[in-house]
Amino acid sequence: MNTKKILTFLRQVAANNNREWFHAHKDDYEAARAEWEHGVEQALERIKSFDDEIAPLTVKDCTYRFYRDTRFSPDKSPYKNHFGAYICAKGKKALRGGYYVHMQPEECLLAVGSYWLPTNILTACRNELMANEEEWLRCVESAEFLKYFDAPESASWDSPQGFGLEKLKTCPSGFPRDYEHVKYLRLKNYCAWHRVNDSFYEGDGWLDEMERVFKAAKPMMDFMNAVIDDYE
Repeated sequence: MNTKKILTFLRQVAANNNREWFHAHKDDYEAARAEWEHGVEQALERIKSFDDEIAPLTVKDCTYRFYRDTRFSPDKSPYKNHFGAYICAKGKKALRGGYYVHMQPEECLLAVGSYWLPTNILTACRNELMANEEEWLRCVESAEFLKYFDAPESASWDSPQGFGLEKLKTCPSGFPRDYEHVKYLRLKNYCAWHRVNDSFYEGDGWLDEMERVFKAAKPMMDFMNAVIDDYE
C-alpha cells in the first residue's frame, strides 16, 4: 500500500474540498482509492487468520463512499478527508462490534468494538458484565488490553489510546452505585481505540502490529457481541 500517495491526496482534498477541484483530480482519487483498497484487502486477509467469522467479507463490504451526505450537516464539504474500513461479520451498519482501520493525515488509528448501542442492548451488556465479572475483567484488564487501550477513566477521544468514547457522569439508573467496577457500567459504548502515526501503514510491518492491537481487544468485543447478537 502506497501510503504517501494516499496521504498526499487526502491533504490535497482537505485543502480543496470542492467539486471543481475534485473533478480535475479524479485520477488522483482513483489511484489513492486503489492503494487504500489494496491495504484493506491485506487487513482482511490478516484478520481472517484469527477471526473466521469475517471470512466471507470482501473489500466492498467494508469500505465507504468518499462522498459525504451533507443533507443534515452544517458542513457542506462534498468529500471526506479520510479513508476508513469497518470489518464486521454482520456488515457496516450492524450494531455488532467489529474492527476499524482509519487513515487520515495526523489522525490515523485502529479501533475495535461497538461504537453505538441502543439503551436496551446497553443495559443487557451491563447486566452481562456484572453477572460474569471475572471473565469481563480478564478481557479488559489484561496486560495486552491495557498496553494498547488503557482503562476507561484514563482517556478522552483526543488521547493516543483509550476505551469508551462516551461515559455517563454517574452510575446508570437501576444499577448499584457502590458496585466496585462501576466505571464499566458508566460506559455508553464499548469501543477501544489506538492512534498511530502517519508512517504506521508504510511497508507490510503494520499488519503485524494491527494484528496485535486487534487481538488484544478481541476478547472484550467477543464478550459484548455474545449479548448484541441476541438482538440482531
